[in-house]
Order: sequence, then C-alpha cells, then structure tokens
Amino acid sequence: MSHTTSRRGLLLGTAAVSATAFLAGCTSNESKDGKPAANEQPSADDKPGKHVTIGFAGPQADHGWLNAINDNAKNRAKKYSDVTLEITEGSNDTAAQIGQIETLINKKVDVLVVLPADGKALTQVGLKAMRAGIPVVNLDRIFNSPQAYRCWIGGDNYGMGLNAGTYIGEQLKDKKGAKVVELAGLDNLELTKQRTQGFDDALKNYPNIKKVARQAAEFTVESGQAKMAQLLQAQPKFDALWNHDDDQGVGALRAIEQAGRDEFLMVGGAGALSAFQAIKQDNGVLKATVLYPPTMAASAIDLARALGQSKGVSGLAEFEIPASLTLYSAVVDKDNVDQYMPTGFR
Repeated sequence: MSHTTSRRGLLLGTAAVSATAFLAGCTSNESKDGKPAANEQPSADDKPGKHVTIGFAGPQADHGWLNAINDNAKNRAKKYSDVTLEITEGSNDTAAQIGQIETLINKKVDVLVVLPADGKALTQVGLKAMRAGIPVVNLDRIFNSPQAYRCWIGGDNYGMGLNAGTYIGEQLKDKKGAKVVELAGLDNLELTKQRTQGFDDALKNYPNIKKVARQAAEFTVESGQAKMAQLLQAQPKFDALWNHDDDQGVGALRAIEQAGRDEFLMVGGAGALSAFQAIKQDNGVLKATVLYPPTMAASAIDLARALGQSKGVSGLAEFEIPASLTLYSAVVDKDNVDQYMPTGFR
C-alpha cells in the first residue's frame, strides 16, 4: 500500500465490503421492470472521464502531518489523467488563505478542496464558493456552517483519545493503582479538547487507572521535549503516557531518554514514520500510536473528482457521495505496524 493507493481501505473500508455483500444478496434476481439496480449507477473509478479542475487550499505545511496532507493531495491528483490540480502555496494567515481561495473561485475551478487554517474564520469564503456553484470538499477542520461545503472528510479526534485510552486500559487492566499521564496538543484547539475527552471517557472503563498529570504542548519537537521534561520531573513514577502528536513525540522521547526513564509504556498519535519505526524496533517505551491519517487528502481528491464528474462512490449504492466521512483512528502496534508503514509521514 502506498500514499496514493489507499483510498478504498481508508475511504470505504468495511462499508464497501458489507454494502457489496448486501447488494449481492438483494439484487441477485433480474429486475422484472428492467430498470437498473441502484448499485449500477455511474461511480467514480480509475478510468478517465470528464476533465475536472480541482482547487486545493490548505494552511502552511509547517508540521509533518500538514506536509503529508499536501503530498497526498498532489500524488493522488497525478494518478488521474482527467484531473488538473490548482494548489495554493498555503498560509496560516486567515486573510491570505481567503484571498487564495477567492482566486481559485475567480478561476472557476470545478471543485474546491479546502483545509482551513481556521474553520470558523473561513466559513464565509466556503459559502461564497458554494453560492458560485463550486462544490466544496471541506477537509478536516470543519466550517461553521454545513452550507459552506458539499462534503466533509476528516479524522476522529474523540476516537483517537478513546482508542488510545482503551489500548492503555487493556495493557494496565490488571495493575492495581495504575497511573497515567497525558501530553496534549494546543489547548485552544477544539481537536485537543476532543482527544482529551475521548481519553478520559475510555479510562472510566478501568477504575484501577487514574490520570495523575496532564501537560499541553504545541505540536512541535521543542515543546514536546520541554513539556515532557516537566511531566517527568513532577511524576517520579507512572505506568503509561498518551502523547497526542507524533511530531511533538520526537521531543518527548528525547526528554524520556535524557531522564533515563523506561518504567512506562507510551502511546502516540497521528502516524509518523518515526513512530512506526520505533514501534517496530520495540526497544523503547513507545509501543503504539493512534492514527489520524493524512491520506484523507488523497480521499478528498477522489471525492472532488467524483463531484466534478457527477458520479457516486464505488462500493456504495447511493447516487451521490456522502455528506460526511469520518476516518477511523486505528491503533498501530508491533502486530500490525508493517501494514501501515508505507503511510507514515516524515
């Protein structure tokens, strides 16, 4: 599996399998009125079709995950001879990103894919595109109004926390008085609150486990190292750590090594290649990471192409693409890391 060939696994997953099986059972007999079955409607596939110009606007790629978002979008678009990708430079400045999207609107692209630096602040420009007849695929950070996009696709922040907490809970369920700590991301982001809420909710199922400390970092190596050092100094002993982000996890691991601590297990978040490699080597505290897959950008290109060609999604019976798609936050550990290794971002 590569960055550019993971659509069906991540976009449809078991839904495609179950839908196909269900339809096979329900449409095995020929229709008496001769009309095509619902699952025979035109759907997007790899065969060339109507040409589609897709405008792509995202924030500045100042983070490994965001850089992987751009790479996935570009590589996916290259797969299709009927797709032209108009990609902006990317900016964390709201006014600049709005200007970039307005330029794409003025160019009359067929479809827009937008990962807003700030979903709330960019809602109006999403509405502007939709009112101009340009369907918008809202990637990850969601606009404030569903009228500002035709389809949303993104990760499951609450699910990340929930699955991280469940994994840790299962590892420590037989340990009396187990203690865990949390290295969160930016506390002013809703996604950070959702990840923490999912983690806390999972731990409620394990009464023997108590979260004894939490520090918020800033999704950078430097902040991860500094905040982890503070956690280690304040907590002389604990059993597990959940770190929200693999990039800041690089710094966290440095702090852990410098402190000479190894009495706990660590679970990361997002799916960086460095995390996968450490999990595979299995000679340190990092034992698992919970995915927030940047391959969602490749799937967003697929959805945009389908919209531009007025087609549905292969494997689903509906004539239209879904209004929203939430990706699953799988836990990657030494048992399945080889499967996910090609998707790891740098």
